[in-house]
Amino acid sequence: MNKVEKIRVGISIGDLNGIGPEVVLKTFEDPRMLDFCTPVIFASSKVLSFQKKQLKLATNFQSVDHVDRIVHGKVNVINVWNEGVEINFGQSDEKIGDYARKSLEAATKALKEGKVDVLVTAPINKHNIQSKEFDFPGHTDYLAKELDGESLMFMITGELKVGLLTDHVPVSEIANHITPELIKKKIGIIHDSLVKDFRVRKPKIAVLGINPHSGDNGVIGKEDDEILRPTIKELFEGGKLVYGPYSADSFFGSDGYKKFDAIVAAYHDQGLIPFKTLSFGKGVNYTAGLEKVRTSPDHGTAYEVAGKGEADNSSFKEALFAALSIYKARNEHVELTSNVLKKRPAKI
Repeated sequence: MNKVEKIRVGISIGDLNGIGPEVVLKTFEDPRMLDFCTPVIFASSKVLSFQKKQLKLATNFQSVDHVDRIVHGKVNVINVWNEGVEINFGQSDEKIGDYARKSLEAATKALKEGKVDVLVTAPINKHNIQSKEFDFPGHTDYLAKELDGESLMFMITGELKVGLLTDHVPVSEIANHITPELIKKKIGIIHDSLVKDFRVRKPKIAVLGINPHSGDNGVIGKEDDEILRPTIKELFEGGKLVYGPYSADSFFGSDGYKKFDAIVAAYHDQGLIPFKTLSFGKGVNYTAGLEKVRTSPDHGTAYEVAGKGEADNSSFKEALFAALSIYKARNEHVELTSNVLKKRPAKI
């Protein structure tokens, strides 16, 4: 890939009072990052200039009026708005939430139109971004509506990949949401993603139990025996290497996860607590199942350290590299599949 063909990475800036702008600017403070991609930040050059000065960063960027005019070899900032914005680090503000929405919408539009190749999102505040224009629990649900495909929250690192059957669902409602149809759909997305996005030829997938000790043969809930086990058996007999359900309390501590290409958790905290504990801030939130590639760091706005210059950009950088890797893997898969089809003899 030559210089003018770098992958174009669209970046939504997230909550301006949080650490999003800081981790973005820190990532591109190193000019060598431009050897890997062409960043396109959807925000405002005025806001980023303020952040750069406050945080004493040396990131160079150029202001661009339209995404068609981005320059490869530069950090491009698309001015989604031009007015000044009052920044109060560490504070939740509905006006700031509205700017986060504007950035996300502009970046998503560019992704849909093929103006950027992948999307990396900085953290939003799920509360202050809510409005008539944005009525979603988070990025994943919004992108599921805007982009083609069935979305799935897939937390990834080099050694560990965790998918969720349910994500932003109250604990009291989890069991009601988990059906054979949902299990098949979510595991299908994970299986396809492992093949297309991560170059795994025959994925091995572990499924964690819904109840403690996977229900203990019905003593602690019947969902595992009546819903999960029969569905896993059906998937296995259909050719997918799916195993379980495994008791979640001991699964990660015993290093059992290392035997599998992905783990499926029944609900949000069951999967994300061990993932974030083991990934040490380098995890990535990947929205699998969509026609387009979107990743984000595995942390939130971190108001407590915003504006202090102390934010760690490791997870954002990992999210950026993951987006590039997945994009390349998908293109390779399409090319490989196309070549295989071309070589097949015509049926008479």
